[in-house]
Amino acid sequence: MAEELKPDTLAVRAGGVRSDFREHSEALAVTTSFVYTSAAEAARRFANEEPGNIYSRFTNPTVAMFQDRLAALEGAQACVATATGMAAVATTMFGLLKSGDHIVAPRGVFGTVVPLLDQILARLGVATTWVDLPDLDQWRAAIRPDTRLLFVETPSNPVCEVADIAALAEIAKKAKALLAVDNCMCSPVLQRPLDLGADLVIHSATKYIDGQGRVLAGAIAGREEHVKGPLLGFVRTAGPAISPFNAWICLKGLETLPIRMRAQSQNALTLARWLESHPAVERVHYPGLASHPQHALAMRQQSAGGALLSFVVKGGREGAWRVIDGVRVISITANFGDVKSTICHPATTTHGRIPPAQREQAGIAEGLVRVGVGLEDPSDIMADLARGLEGR
Repeated sequence: MAEELKPDTLAVRAGGVRSDFREHSEALAVTTSFVYTSAAEAARRFANEEPGNIYSRFTNPTVAMFQDRLAALEGAQACVATATGMAAVATTMFGLLKSGDHIVAPRGVFGTVVPLLDQILARLGVATTWVDLPDLDQWRAAIRPDTRLLFVETPSNPVCEVADIAALAEIAKKAKALLAVDNCMCSPVLQRPLDLGADLVIHSATKYIDGQGRVLAGAIAGREEHVKGPLLGFVRTAGPAISPFNAWICLKGLETLPIRMRAQSQNALTLARWLESHPAVERVHYPGLASHPQHALAMRQQSAGGALLSFVVKGGREGAWRVIDGVRVISITANFGDVKSTICHPATTTHGRIPPAQREQAGIAEGLVRVGVGLEDPSDIMADLARGLEGR
């Protein structure tokens, strides 16, 4: 039935399973373990000889409902949830790669991904080649015989570069590698990477999927051979599991994801257009703007520009901090994806651990300000930013 339903319906209905109590809202199974009718049944469950819940680190009915609903929205065969978005990225890397393997990834990925690849995975013998996200020739040139994974975040955080997912999928296929796409910025409402040829989709469900800044969560969706094989195996053994409560929050968040993403994207476009015309702003990074270098590509892949944007303020760090310190409505915090608008200075927060030269290569200037646009009236957000932009 799921294949016949529209995405908005799937967001509300997919994956739901009722217990014997016949509850209408999905049940929250707050339990660490499950009871068996006999020792023989327990043995069969642990031997994977029959389906059923075993231990909430890797099997829980609430978590399963969240996984199944997100898989349906992404058009995936399977999904595994994790404790955080970074746990989802790490699970992808550790679950699929071994010493001697090679990754290709773009500069400008989420700041914490850089030390994960350059420090932790490098110590374990997994090498990374960094490329400019939009430059397909650089991606092709970076491919080696030992390349096993292409990892991309599109649009990127915080400068909103857009990758050609279908073209990268072809590069990965030719190299006999996998393409993993971090879809956090768009969610499946605005973009479905698997439809464009990607093998895996990664989410920080902490962001738009929860949507209200309440819990930490992550997820990976894709084909069963990957998700239910090495990725679920890594979660089961290493333990970066999501809690049932956090999965339940995200499950309920999915119900309103379509209307939130569309409304917040419209607010972001309104704000981006206003910022682009402001004399104190050097440039605006937002895929929904016609001035964006990959605007045409973004509009082919995405149904809207998304709810996150960034802009470079004249005056460098001092100018950026003046804008941030001037807000009274927008929250000064490094998270985004909330219904409340947020603002931060990436060079000294989310990407502060990246060396300055690498930040510069990724376009993360000292004057860059990132705004996660929420559901407030756009005129209030513009007035809030104007205070710092106009030195009031």
